[in-house]
Amino acid sequence: MLDTLIEILKFNPKSPLIFTRFYFWAFFAMVMAGYSIIYHKKTPRNAYLFIISLFFYYKSSGIYFLLLVFSTITDFLIGKGIYKSDNKRKRKLLLFLSVFINLFVLFYFKYSYMFIDSVNYILGTNFTAVNYFNLWTNKFTGGYLDIDKIILPVGISFFTFQTMSYTIDVFRKKIKPVTNILDFGFYVSFFPQLVAGPIVRASEFIPQLYKEYKLSNKEFGLAIFFILNGLLKKLFISDYIAVNFIDRVFSNPMAYSGFENLMGLYAYSMQVYADFSGYTDIAIGVALLMGFRLPVNFNSPYKALHVGDFWRRWHISLSTWLKDYLYIPLGGNKHGEFRTNINLMITMLLGGLWHGNTWQFVIWGGLNGIGLIVYKFWRKISPFKGNHHWAVRFYAIFITFNFITITRIWFRSETMDKANAMINQIVYAFDSAKIIEMTIAYKNVFALLLFAYFVHWLPGSVKNWYKNTFTNLPLWLMIFIVVIIVFGIYQFQTFELQPFIYFQF
Repeated sequence: MLDTLIEILKFNPKSPLIFTRFYFWAFFAMVMAGYSIIYHKKTPRNAYLFIISLFFYYKSSGIYFLLLVFSTITDFLIGKGIYKSDNKRKRKLLLFLSVFINLFVLFYFKYSYMFIDSVNYILGTNFTAVNYFNLWTNKFTGGYLDIDKIILPVGISFFTFQTMSYTIDVFRKKIKPVTNILDFGFYVSFFPQLVAGPIVRASEFIPQLYKEYKLSNKEFGLAIFFILNGLLKKLFISDYIAVNFIDRVFSNPMAYSGFENLMGLYAYSMQVYADFSGYTDIAIGVALLMGFRLPVNFNSPYKALHVGDFWRRWHISLSTWLKDYLYIPLGGNKHGEFRTNINLMITMLLGGLWHGNTWQFVIWGGLNGIGLIVYKFWRKISPFKGNHHWAVRFYAIFITFNFITITRIWFRSETMDKANAMINQIVYAFDSAKIIEMTIAYKNVFALLLFAYFVHWLPGSVKNWYKNTFTNLPLWLMIFIVVIIVFGIYQFQTFELQPFIYFQF
């Protein structure tokens, strides 16, 4: 019994606490059992969820949970210092310290290899990376962690941006600092959204720390709906088309025809949406069951009429973060068209870099920046301006969706060689004569893909109808549907569970 308990408590990189594993739901059931005792007492509740969230992150990242603790303590203290000081220079210095520390930690763990490889390529040097975190941990604990490889801690991009927004908002006097470090730690580490977002602003979440627990019957139904919707997106759609089609094509584009490569791109656009929005749906539902409201992170992004509209619908918490903390401080659109375009491009390049530590992500971000700038020019001369005819909307959605899909060549490809190979196959080896034959060969994948896009493009009124219908069901019928859907998902699943895509960011 004791050995089993120790095994459960210790870090195992092969058994992280992720939403698609039964292990997580057993963990969550135990969390809710403890929560039901103290949920009405704010301070113990927040402290309890902070400790639980630290354990959750430890189970995902091992000793690297100390980075989360470090970030929490640092920004808590700096936030208090900024608020208490009336000296403008000191406030700016403290803000700079917060931004520097956060970005330094993020840069070291996420971009060291990219930086070193670029320096070695340009200068012909042979620098190597050293994991100083593991080195210092070994010296302090007598352990044997690998010092030759820098590991990217799960969710570091998310909680780094979250704590940075806190100190910036305190500096701007938009919020008052949190007085209790346990409350602040809970805000930073809240486990449903910790490792893949959404990025939660302090101004949105911290007031909830001091509110009474409240969950109506309809909100309970909505939470269950979000969880089921997320699981269906992830397990029924994303994982199936990834394992049975997408991963094969992207691993070796030259082994497949141009048609298969193109369909792999369309499939990946759906996979990355179903995977990431599926995660945030589950996070929203789990948080809501505990009485906390997380912001919506997606709004049918493939209905976007232009690239700007897409980024108002896709990963909304990151898009608005980049706008408020990067684009506007750079000057936004206040200094003429040329400067505005430069600000847009810088924002999108850094947004691309936020997603990953290869030059492919920089290219992807740059292409989205170009898309934003081109649309700005186009709308000045467009003959369709102000025209809301369905054909015009269809044309705009079609162009936008295909542009976004094409840019994902660089988002998904592991190397530039594979990105170039995919482009080569689509342009020079399309093999249209075998389209029917290949469609039949991949009939299950393509049928599921068609169904997924059909649901995505349903009118919002239809989606609201079936969501509201579910949330208003009697409890016994809701439970029955949950059992049937969960049973069906895991019967349908014939492959190993796939990690969420945005865990790598």
